[in-house]
Amino acid sequence: MSALHDQLRADLQDAMRSRDVLRRETIRFLEAAIQNAEIERRGPLDDTDIVTLIQKQVRQREESVAQFRAGARADLADKEEAEIAVLQAYLPQQMSRAAIQAAAQAVIARTGASGRADKGKVMGPLMAELRGRADGRLINEIVQELLGD
Repeated sequence: MSALHDQLRADLQDAMRSRDVLRRETIRFLEAAIQNAEIERRGPLDDTDIVTLIQKQVRQREESVAQFRAGARADLADKEEAEIAVLQAYLPQQMSRAAIQAAAQAVIARTGASGRADKGKVMGPLMAELRGRADGRLINEIVQELLGD
């Protein structure tokens, strides 16, 4: 079992002891998602896989927040935002926009990409390099800016 999964289980026990319903339920949903992914994969997940899964859960909740706000359901949106805060505690520190731009420029120079048609040459290596440390949408946006719209 990975160190992150051990941390999640310990935090779940702490949340149950302290009767923190939000943390307890959020971690339980995450544990269920991890278990489903392990069944699908037919093997245990490592820390990077769990981080990717947590990022997916955060994105889903962000989309839910937008939908709830559009539907004038502030109570549900607030609950989802609180769950996002719980999940983000398990994610590594996200890179700043400037750091992502620097990494993207390095990959562009390394691959010799010169225009928008070369975006695929840049995105693959850059996503592999920044996996878990930066949001894919932000990386995509920065690469498009650097290669020209």
